[in-house]
Amino acid sequence: MKLVSFSSKEYAVCGGVLEGDRVRPFGQGEADPVLAYIRSGSSLPAFDGASLPLDEVRLLAPLQYPPRIFGIGLNYREHAAESKMAVQSVPTVFLKLSSSITGPDTDVLLPPDATQPDYEAELAVVIAKGGHRIPEGDWEQHVFGYTIVNDVSARGVQLATSQWTLGKSFPTFTPLGPCVVTRDEVPDPHALDIRLTLGGEVMQDANTRDLIFRIPQLIAYLSKIVALETGDIISTGTPPGVGLGRTPPRWLRDDEEMVIDIERLGTLRNRTRVTE
Repeated sequence: MKLVSFSSKEYAVCGGVLEGDRVRPFGQGEADPVLAYIRSGSSLPAFDGASLPLDEVRLLAPLQYPPRIFGIGLNYREHAAESKMAVQSVPTVFLKLSSSITGPDTDVLLPPDATQPDYEAELAVVIAKGGHRIPEGDWEQHVFGYTIVNDVSARGVQLATSQWTLGKSFPTFTPLGPCVVTRDEVPDPHALDIRLTLGGEVMQDANTRDLIFRIPQLIAYLSKIVALETGDIISTGTPPGVGLGRTPPRWLRDDEEMVIDIERLGTLRNRTRVTE
């Protein structure tokens, strides 16, 4: 299934299953209907009303209030090299605040304090069943599905200290979506083409087979330290091609369209807007 959150004339916020060019609604009245469905453990949502044409709804971030967003840094070897940082012996982990989430086709706001703004295309994992000290071999039973994250980063803030969370958490700095694709529709998450274009120019073009720490390792490592919770998001890192690694650096500008395509997951589009 492809799960979405949306608003429409009929619904303020509703969950839905994307079926071609139509959406079957469920979870009316829930603050975060997709998260509520994942937490319920049900095999199918309880559908509510007739399906709606996709062009009559506004897609929101499929998860509105995930418990946590774990970011993984430097998880493609070439990206670590372009960032002039060493590949670590364990995953580099930071947090993105859920208040930074925005949906597809929304503006990413670039205020003056968000200096040296950059883009990062990433495959993200959505946790189904939480747990503590999860063995690598059990990883699949803890994965609900996958989505796309643009880990927008204010490099001037991020790299001012060794702590990255603030530079990653400006409002709208976590575009998410357009849907959560359930695990059964992605036979191998480590064999997905991932691409980001900026104003039509290809900036990142790679495959998730190049991840240094793969999803089983990330789940085992994180859960060894903190118990994972249902609805947690693990954003697995970005491939080479970010603005930071270019000569000269290529920072985001006003009114640029960022488009991320990940095989089997769809397309996430957002446009930048400089604010005062």
